[in-house]
Formats: sequence, C-alpha cells, structure tokens
Amino acid sequence: MEQLLCLSIAVISGLLLSRVAKKLQLPAVTAYLVAGILIGPYVLGQLGVLGLGFHSIENVKDYSIFCDVALGFIAFDIGNEFRLSQLKRIGRQATVTAFFEALTAALLVDAAMIALHFLMPDLLSLPAAIVLGAIAAATAPAATLMVVKQYKAKGPLTDILLPIVALDDAICLIVFAVSYGIARALMHGTISLTSILVEPVLEVLVSLLLGALIGYILNLMEKVFDSNSKRLSIIIAFVLLTVGLSMMSFDIGGVHIGFSSLLVCMMMGTVFCNICNFSEDMMGRANKWTAPLYVLFFVLSGADLELSVFSNIAVIGIGLAYIAARSAGKILGATMGSTITHCSATIRKYLGITLLPQAGVALGMSMKATASMGDDGQLIRNIVLFAVLVYELFGPLMTKISLMKAGEISPKPEIIKQANVKN
Repeated sequence: MEQLLCLSIAVISGLLLSRVAKKLQLPAVTAYLVAGILIGPYVLGQLGVLGLGFHSIENVKDYSIFCDVALGFIAFDIGNEFRLSQLKRIGRQATVTAFFEALTAALLVDAAMIALHFLMPDLLSLPAAIVLGAIAAATAPAATLMVVKQYKAKGPLTDILLPIVALDDAICLIVFAVSYGIARALMHGTISLTSILVEPVLEVLVSLLLGALIGYILNLMEKVFDSNSKRLSIIIAFVLLTVGLSMMSFDIGGVHIGFSSLLVCMMMGTVFCNICNFSEDMMGRANKWTAPLYVLFFVLSGADLELSVFSNIAVIGIGLAYIAARSAGKILGATMGSTITHCSATIRKYLGITLLPQAGVALGMSMKATASMGDDGQLIRNIVLFAVLVYELFGPLMTKISLMKAGEISPKPEIIKQANVKN
C-alpha cells in the first residue's frame, strides 16, 4: 500500500506544481523536480506520515526501476531524431559540434579542478580532479527533450540540439573511461590499457550493435499486427526488454563488457524509425502513453537529490567552480564547433546554453567513482550532486529561454490574442 501511495502522491504533486510553474512561466520539468524535493526525505519525508513522502534516499531508490524504464523511453524517443534524411543535412555539424562541446567542457573543468588541487592538495586530490573533468562532458538528454516537447520547439537549433545530446553519451563514456583509468593508475601506481582504451570502445560498439539488432526485430514484430494498440504494446514491451538486456555485463578473456542503456535504446529507436514505414505515428502514440512515466521520473529525480551537500562549504566552493568551468566549456565548445561547421548565427549564439542540464549519466559515473575511490569518490559524488541540483533546477529554464530567443518556441494562440488586443 505504501508504494502505491508514494507513487500516486509523486505524480499528483508533480502535476499540481506544474500549474504553479505555468503561472511563473517556468518549464514543467523544473516543477517536477521541485515537487520531488518537497516530498523527498529532507522536507515532507521528515514527517514520517505514511505515503506522504519518501522518508529516506534509500526509499527513493526502491523505485529506481521506474527511472530506468523512463530513461529507456527517452533514449528510444531521441533515436527518432536520427532519421537518415535529417542526418544527411546536419549529421556532420552535429557530430563535430558534439565533440567540441563535450571535450572543451572536460578540458576546462580539468584545468579548474587541477588548479584547485594545487591550491588545496589536502582537500581535492589529483585523481578526483581528473575524474570530475570527465564527468563534465555529460549532458542530460531527459530534461532537454522534455522542454522541447512541452513547448513544441521546432527549428534549426532544435534539429541539431537533440542529436548532439544523444552523441554526448557515447563521447562521455569514452572520456570518462580514459580519465577514470588514469585516476586509478595515479592512486595505485598501475595502469591498464584494457580498461582505459579497449573496454569503453567495446561498450559503445556492443551497445550500438545490440540496439540495432533489437530495432530490426521490433520492425519485424510490428508487421505481424494490424491493430495500433497491439503495435503500441509491442513497442512498450521491446523498450522494457531492451532496458533489461542492457543491464547485462560479462567478462571475456579478462575484458569486461557492459552496455549503456541509453545507447542501446537510442540505437533501437534509430533503426526502427528508419526502416518502419509507420514509425512516426507509433512514436507519437508511445509519447502519449509515457507522459505520466516522465512526470514520475523527474519527481523521483528531485526526491533523490541530497540537500545535505549544502552543509559542506568546501563542496559548495568546488561545486561552483565546477559549474562555472563546465558552463564556459559547453558554451565555448558549442560555439567553436558550430562556427567550424558553418552553422547559422542563431545556433552559434544559443546552442551552448541549451546543453547545460546535467543529471543521470553524470550521477551514474560519480557512483562508480564512489564505489572504488574511497574518500575521493565520496567527494566527487557530493560535488556532482551539488552541480546536478543547480543544473536541473535552472538548466531547463535556460534551455527554454534560448529556444525562445532563437524563435523556435511559438507563443500560444491566447497569448497572441492578448498581444493583438493590447496593440
């Protein structure tokens, strides 16, 4: 009973707060995250009333399967942005810009964190500084996609934004694996070329291959049914299957092979949308079904944010430096990449700001560091938690503002009417 109460309260609180956000002209994503904080363990959860909130972070993690499934659908949806007709037009621009913005963010954060290490060697170690730089490359696809969907953004900036956000995951996996391997080598005095070079590349490749295979099988299965409801059920089942399969990992000849759930689901969506004639219609139907799941995902994400990080001044100080360096890196890198590939002035001006949100992928990498780097890992985790809290609350708003200034979010009809009346 408690689980059902918590789930219902999570969705209802998110939806109610989204009405307040609408009055304040804030993205719904921000409302969902704030709702999660309010019913989380640091606010209403403290009251201990059954079903009113989550009484601990561990309690929030009991519902992590919903977040895994939601991310699977988000990645599947982003795969729809890789239609061949669109890739022929912006593929090179998106790829080059993605590398520039991800690597520039990583390098600037590395530089800032290493400088802090030399200023405060007892507080921030060199391995921790290097790992934080790698984590900075990641961008949150979920928040960006939700803002685009909520405001029905359309235009050149939106077209290039979603593929870049998707490519970020693959780039970040490799950057993190290399940096993490170097950090471990500095800590233990040994270096493994397998873990630094072979395993991250294999993870990307096997994830893409698995996703392509499942996408092809999904297309075959869809042809068996004529009913749209059954076709939708097959899509839902395959996303669930894909999320489950992507959790596998195994060792072959001393090489650890794992999968990225985001990459597998994204590739499945890419293959499906390019070979299935009615994929666009089915994607639209799937989006309507997943709406409450997305609300639940962001509310749980808000509840999972540990506000205790604000009690540590050092974490706040390093976190602010991390945020400043990463933001500068994303904006500078996006500007450089879009300039080199001859993107429009609007894209060069606003793209970097839309890439600021950061969440799931970064938190996952920080958890890996926590598990094997001791006190350094815990510091990394707290800094990333602080940054994610700031980025998730303000990032969606910045994305909305940028898309509006780029002219890709159209005002609603009633707003247009009011403007005409005033004129």
